[in-house]
Amino acid sequence: MTVVPYRAAPDASPWPHCDVALPGGVECRGRRVAPHNACLAHLSGADRSAYLADLRPGADLDHRGTCFTEELLSELLTALTEPSSHKPRIGQARFERATFRGDARFDLVEIDSDALFDGAKVAGDISFNQAEISGRALFRQVKIGGNAGFDRMKVRRRAVFERAEIDGNAWFDRMNVGGRAVFDGAKIGRDACFKGVEIGGYFSFDQADLGGDARFDRSHFSGSATFRRLRVGGQVSFLGAAFERAAVIGPLVCARVLTLSEAVFGAAVTMEAAAATVRCWRTRWSSTAALRLRYAAVDLSDAVVESPLSIAARSRPFIVDGEELDEPGLLDAGVRVISLRGVDAAHLVLTDVDLTDCLFAGTIHLDQLRLEGRYTLAVAPSGLRRRGTRPVRWTPRRALAEEHHWRAARGWGADGWMPAPEGEEVQEPTALAPVYRQLRKAFEDGKHEPGAADFYYGEMEMRRHADDIPWAERTLLTAYWALSGYGLRASRALGWLMVAMTATVMAMMLWGLPQNDPKPTSTGTVAGRSVTMTTDIPGPVNPDGPYHERLTTGRFEKSLRVVINSVIFRSSDQNLTTAGTYTEMASRLTEPVLLGFAVLAIRGRLKR
Repeated sequence: MTVVPYRAAPDASPWPHCDVALPGGVECRGRRVAPHNACLAHLSGADRSAYLADLRPGADLDHRGTCFTEELLSELLTALTEPSSHKPRIGQARFERATFRGDARFDLVEIDSDALFDGAKVAGDISFNQAEISGRALFRQVKIGGNAGFDRMKVRRRAVFERAEIDGNAWFDRMNVGGRAVFDGAKIGRDACFKGVEIGGYFSFDQADLGGDARFDRSHFSGSATFRRLRVGGQVSFLGAAFERAAVIGPLVCARVLTLSEAVFGAAVTMEAAAATVRCWRTRWSSTAALRLRYAAVDLSDAVVESPLSIAARSRPFIVDGEELDEPGLLDAGVRVISLRGVDAAHLVLTDVDLTDCLFAGTIHLDQLRLEGRYTLAVAPSGLRRRGTRPVRWTPRRALAEEHHWRAARGWGADGWMPAPEGEEVQEPTALAPVYRQLRKAFEDGKHEPGAADFYYGEMEMRRHADDIPWAERTLLTAYWALSGYGLRASRALGWLMVAMTATVMAMMLWGLPQNDPKPTSTGTVAGRSVTMTTDIPGPVNPDGPYHERLTTGRFEKSLRVVINSVIFRSSDQNLTTAGTYTEMASRLTEPVLLGFAVLAIRGRLKR
């Protein structure tokens, strides 16, 4: 729907105006009260009394351009008050370009037709609390020096506050508009409250500028709703709001918190926002939604996602009408998702977001989460660190924020593990192992095997520390971790392989190789023309003498040949002592396994 901008009337009044000259030679622009030549403000006392006495409840009023004091307005409304209901009742109320020197109070007023206040000026407060307007309520370009109160006002047709200027607070709580409501270009110096409003038609809050907070809590928008180019100095809240049809929120700038908690979006919604925080606790998206954000820390705890929901970070400021939208008061930080707890991630797509502090435990269908673009996850601390008197070496890998919290709670915070925020429950390894498993599957399904490897490592770490794992299994997991980092640390497996090969070479040189290679001895018997030969090979003789004399180049070469053949699971055919035979058997069992661990780790980092 195209909203035609309101154009102010020219300076020349299109109505017959008052003949009274104001100080300075300026003519009064108040509409004449027929049959007189003066406006209501400049009627003589007798004429004014006669005019007010002739008024009856339900009469039409036309006081365009008239200047009202609080006393004069009170006298006018008193003359129109129904004796039975004690409420002023007006037919049509025309106060365009009227001036109210003090407060303008129309509380409880009933207007049977239109309420027209375009271009009016109010020096103090204006209030239409619990007013009922059967036609239109037009407050275009109204200027209010104080606060504006429209609580529980009912408008049967449309309400228009286009380019209204309110210096103080504006309250529209529980306002009911049967048609459309337009607040395009409105400027409100402090807070604007629209709690519990009911809008039957189109709602437009485009290009509005608020110095304080904007609250639309528990509001109900039956038609389409737009909030384009909205600037808010405080926070914006749609707590519990209901959008039945398509909504466009933004581009908007919110210096503090943008709250969508418990809001219900029944149709498609597009949101573009630069905000410090976007809070979506128990928000329900029943249709497709796209959130394009800047700076924000996004909390999606217990949100209900029934259709595709994409959350993407925008690197450059939003552009409206060829100009970049100003973003005062916002720190230059990337978009961070801080919680997915309770969310069904089957329809969730995250693009270019920071997941360093994200809480994943409790996410449903986490294995179907889609991560695109450049995303960041928490990493485990790396390098050699000291825990008490014992050095600990950590290897870099992607890790969950919850693992950071758990390890910090166990006293590893000094090693670089981040503690949990105050009041946040620390998850145990039993709960974190399935989270790692589902994230691993999500990466594997996305053909990102190297990324999945880190989550496999985290899953195995949590299983190794879980209380519900039998001790025998935990012992095997500990050995698997120590030897090869669960088949993911090639350097660790190769290191152990070198240690095993070195130990085998030394054992062979010291005890495995015989003193000398046995020499076969042949004996024979000659009987006529037949010769019978027998060859005996003496058993290996264990080496003797000092150990340092056994460490020779020749024995090293033979030992190395035995070890290399053992690594590839072959026999060297070298004569060995009994100790050497068993050493070779052990090496042929363990060293190929360590080599396999190293190959597996390299494959896990390179596979696509």
